[in-house]
Amino acid sequence: MSEIAGELARVKGAFSQPTLTLLHQRQAPVVITIFRAAFGRNNKPIPTARLHAQVEEHLAQIRLTGESLVPEGSGRDLCQKWMRGQWLVRALDERGHEVYTLTSHAQQALELVKGLARDRATLSEHRIATILGTVRRFNAEANPDRTARVSLLNEEIARLSAERDRLVDGAEMVSATEDYMLEGFTELQSLISALPSDFARVEERFAGIRAEILAAFRAEDRPPGDVIDDYLARADALMTATHEGRAFEGAFGLLRDDALVAQLREDLTALLEHPISDRILAESDRAELRGTVKLVRDGLDRVLTQRSRVTATLKEYIVSHDAARDRELEQTLRQVESELMTWMATTGPRATHDVPLLPLRAGIDHLRERFHDPADDRLPDPIEPVDPDDARSPSLAELMAQGGPQLPSLRQRLDDALSDLLPAATLGEVFDRLEPSLRRPVEIYGLLHLAADRGWTTDDVVETWATVRHDGSRRTFAVPRMPLPDPDLDAHRTQQSRTQQKSETPA
Repeated sequence: MSEIAGELARVKGAFSQPTLTLLHQRQAPVVITIFRAAFGRNNKPIPTARLHAQVEEHLAQIRLTGESLVPEGSGRDLCQKWMRGQWLVRALDERGHEVYTLTSHAQQALELVKGLARDRATLSEHRIATILGTVRRFNAEANPDRTARVSLLNEEIARLSAERDRLVDGAEMVSATEDYMLEGFTELQSLISALPSDFARVEERFAGIRAEILAAFRAEDRPPGDVIDDYLARADALMTATHEGRAFEGAFGLLRDDALVAQLREDLTALLEHPISDRILAESDRAELRGTVKLVRDGLDRVLTQRSRVTATLKEYIVSHDAARDRELEQTLRQVESELMTWMATTGPRATHDVPLLPLRAGIDHLRERFHDPADDRLPDPIEPVDPDDARSPSLAELMAQGGPQLPSLRQRLDDALSDLLPAATLGEVFDRLEPSLRRPVEIYGLLHLAADRGWTTDDVVETWATVRHDGSRRTFAVPRMPLPDPDLDAHRTQQSRTQQKSETPA
C-alpha cells in the first residue's frame, strides 16, 4: 500500500468515528446546542423522561428563532436515534432509575466546538515558553543518561535559586501582560475541558470489559474454571492492561494526594484573584475554573463506581450462577443413575432403549391459575345468641318508620288533593305538602303505585322530591313529573261511561 493510500485509510477511519459523524451532519449545530444546554460541562446524568421533555422544549424554542435545520420527531425518538449514533448512553443510577449521559465521542465533539467558539490562541511568547518548558521538563524526567539528567537538574536549580535571590534582594518584579494572561487562561481552559471526555472514555472501557467477560460466561465454550481464572487475572491487571486504564491509574495516583489537590485549589484561587483576570475571563469561565477540583473529584468517583460495579456484578454472577447450576446438574445425574439401575435390573445385557435428546413437550389445554385454598372453605364465625330479656322491644312507631309505604294514609291524601282539600297541581307537590312521617323515601313508591292504579301518566319533565328519613336525615330524588287529573273532567267522563253502559244493556 502506498503512503497516500494508507493516509486515506486512516482519514476514513477517523471520519467514521462517532465524533466526526456528529459534527458532519447538517443538523449538528442544533444537536450540539441541545447537548450543551442539557448536560453542561460536567455531563451530569439526566433522567430519561426529563431529557425527553427538555429536548422537545429546546427544539420548540429553536424553531421560534427561524432555524430550518431542526430534527423532526418526539424527544424520545430523537434520544433513541442519538443512542444509535453512540452520542448518548442510557444506564441505571444508584437508585435504580434510568438516566442519560453523553458518551466520550459526544463530549469530544462538544470540546472541539467549544474550542472553536473561543478566541483562538495565536503564536505568542507564552506559547513558545510553554513548549520550551514542557520539552525541558520531559527531557529531565525521561533522559536515560544519568549525567545529562543531573546536569539538567542542576541548571534548573541554579535558575530558580537566582530568581529567588533576585526577588529577596528587592529587585523589580516583572508583571505578566494581559496577552500573556489571556494565552495562559486559554491553554488552561483547553486542558481542563478535555477531562470529562477522558473520564467518560475510561468508564466506557470498563463497561466494555464487563460485557466481554459476561459474554464469555454465557457462551460456555470453555470450562467454568478457565473462565474464572481468566477473569481473576484480568481483574488484577484491569488498570494496567489497557491504555485508558494506565492513563487513569497515573492520574489517580496524582489526584488522590490531598496535598496536590489542595495545591491545585490554591493555585487556581490565586490565578482567579489576579487583577487582570477580571478583564479577561467572563463569569462563566471563572465558574468553570473554580469548579475544576469538583470536576476532577466527580470524574474519579464515576470511574471508580463503574469499576466497582464491574467487580460486584461479575462476583455475583459467578457465585449465584455456578453454585445453582452445579446443584441442578448433580441432582439430574443422580436421577439418571437411579433410573438406569432400575432399568438394568429388568433387562438383558444387550437390551437397547431410544432416549430422546430433549424431553417431549407436554400438551396441556388449560393450566389452572388458581388452586384450592383451605382458608376459602372456612365457615364464618357463629352468631352469638342474644338473651331475649336483654333485647329492647321496638315500639310500633319505630316499626312503622322502618316499614313499607303507608298506602291507606297516602290514598286519603290523594283523595284530598283531588277534592281541593290539599291543593296541588302535580304528584310531587302533593308529596311536598305531606307531613314528615309520610315523606320517607319509601313513600315515593307508594304514591307511584297508587297513581299507576288510577291510570295517571307522567311527562318528560323531571321534578325534585325532598324526602325525610326516620332518623331526620334528608335526601332528594328526581322523579318524572305527574300532573293531577281535573276532578270535574273525571266526573263527566264517569257519567258518560255509566250512560253508555245502560244504553248497551239489552231490555
